[in-house]
Amino acid sequence: MSNWNPTRARLCALILISALATPGAVVARAQHTGHNMQDMPGMDMSKPKKRTKARRKVRSKARPSARRKQSTRRAPKKQGMQGMNMNGMDMRGMRTQPKSPTATPSPSAGQTGMGNMPGMKMPTASPTPAASPQKMDMNNMPGMQTPAGSPTPAPQASPSPGQKMDMSMPMNMPMPQASPSPAASPDTRGGMGNMNMPGRTHAGHDKTGGMSGMDMSSGAGSMDMGPLMVMSADDMGIRVGSASTHNVMSMGRMGSGTAWQPSSAPMHMHYKIAGDWLLLFHYDLIAGLNRQGGPRGTTKFESQNWFMPMAYHKVGRGTLQLRGMFSAEPFTFPPGGSPLLFQTGETYKGQPLIDKQHPHDLFMELSALYTLPVGERGTWFTYFGYPGEPALGPVAFMHRASASENPSATLAHHLQDSTHISFGVLTTGFTYRWFKLEGSLFNGREPDENRYDFDSHKWNSRAARLWFMPNRNWAAQVSYGFLRSPEAQEPNTDIRRATASVQYNRAFDRGNWASALVWGRNHVSQPGEVRNLNAYTFESTVNFLDKNYLYTRLELVDKDELLRSSDRALLGIAEDHPSFRIGAYTTGFARDVWNTDRVSLAVGSDLTFYSKPAILDPIYGQRPVSWKLFFRIRPGKMDMSMHGMHGGTQTTPDE
Repeated sequence: MSNWNPTRARLCALILISALATPGAVVARAQHTGHNMQDMPGMDMSKPKKRTKARRKVRSKARPSARRKQSTRRAPKKQGMQGMNMNGMDMRGMRTQPKSPTATPSPSAGQTGMGNMPGMKMPTASPTPAASPQKMDMNNMPGMQTPAGSPTPAPQASPSPGQKMDMSMPMNMPMPQASPSPAASPDTRGGMGNMNMPGRTHAGHDKTGGMSGMDMSSGAGSMDMGPLMVMSADDMGIRVGSASTHNVMSMGRMGSGTAWQPSSAPMHMHYKIAGDWLLLFHYDLIAGLNRQGGPRGTTKFESQNWFMPMAYHKVGRGTLQLRGMFSAEPFTFPPGGSPLLFQTGETYKGQPLIDKQHPHDLFMELSALYTLPVGERGTWFTYFGYPGEPALGPVAFMHRASASENPSATLAHHLQDSTHISFGVLTTGFTYRWFKLEGSLFNGREPDENRYDFDSHKWNSRAARLWFMPNRNWAAQVSYGFLRSPEAQEPNTDIRRATASVQYNRAFDRGNWASALVWGRNHVSQPGEVRNLNAYTFESTVNFLDKNYLYTRLELVDKDELLRSSDRALLGIAEDHPSFRIGAYTTGFARDVWNTDRVSLAVGSDLTFYSKPAILDPIYGQRPVSWKLFFRIRPGKMDMSMHGMHGGTQTTPDE
């Protein structure tokens, strides 16, 4: 006992305690990290340095092997990120920091939003309750691609105690050599961004699965489809000027000419991205049997139709739109026009058309629209058409969503929207958020009887229009125009036209409801006579259960050109332009019988009743009734949602 040295004894005890405590500390440190990044295939991670800590007391005498077995059994619950397959990632230099044993559990793969990424294998192991969530900053990993133009922060050599590691990943990170999986399809609404996900082969995607030309980095809830087209919510738009997602022209909002309609209205067209151009094609062809009742009625087979190609291209700081509109009605209408009781306007063989709707010209529109951004929410635009449509009246009847299934023109056409074909139009104006103010200088003369040529008259008419569109479902306008000598047979007659309209559209599950209320008034002035004519139109179309359409149109119109001189003599009327209030009430139904991604075929029929003064009974009969039976062909309905753009009528983009 004389050789006992207390100092040497204490040193031996410390060495023995350190040997017993060190394996447990290492295991505990692995448990606290919650992520075994060393086991990730394709990751190169240098092992973290072991940190030793002397312990003054030994509270447990359990063997290290027993602790190691217990830790091994509980490891699958603690390693929430273990087994993640991130090919091409170099994780060298990254460290994890132990957390407090009382920290909250790590989120599961589905919670972090990484479980559905193609190329990532997420084991079913659940995290240990004692493990705290850890984040990694993927932007700082060698081999990872960050979005263009975004700065890459320098990686931290060693996080401070308690600091979380940022696991956020850039949304345009390429994931090479990923195997396709049904569960790996992204939901753009879930924040997957413009990540290029190989292996998807849906229509409208390239072979690698990424939608060509698409980039979701422009903002939350939006998707860029090349330099021009932008998807946002359930709408498709055309970008104006810079890369801002705010200054976008809604495609659904664009009606005839420069008119607006609710942007939530359904669209039926094809589109294609060709280089720096966005190309669209819209058409509508209706053909069938037209039976007009009463003594002035007749039965004819006919076809109403029009075709509209459009193109968009960025020019300078703005966006250029080129649009054409053509109709074969000069060939598919009966001579003199389509039978339509109480309709008036224009001429045939030098005589006014009565009870007939004139055919539209072969060239209905050849126009260019150039739009420049003014800040983030405003635009300035200039529109030129020859022919084109001035800023007067609502959207032309054949383009209104509320009349999409009705094959007949409105009786109020020449009091509301007859200027939609004018050979010479220049319009300019501004838009700011919900408003558009525009003015036009144009040729007010109606097209002549030659439906294949280009008319030439003075641009001596003018119009102004104000639009208000508070949201996607509403569009309202008021307009006023002066038309110099619109009728060829009455060159000394001028018309001052005032219009107002409200359009409403609402989409619902498996359907859509579109309605419009339009008022128009012609103040007619000619030598020695002034008269006012009013027209009121309500129309509505309900699409339900995808394929069914129920529509109606109710009209009250003042007509002063119904009677020829022989008719006035028969009725004992001495006035040259007697005016009559005519009512027309139409109800119809159509159903899609054959639909594909590119074309829709429907059959339909409608019935029209009329009201009129009793003095017209000798000419029109007491209760004339008209009906139509027809079929309709047009492009299929576009799926405007971002997650649906891989299907529908669109073609695969070239970019």
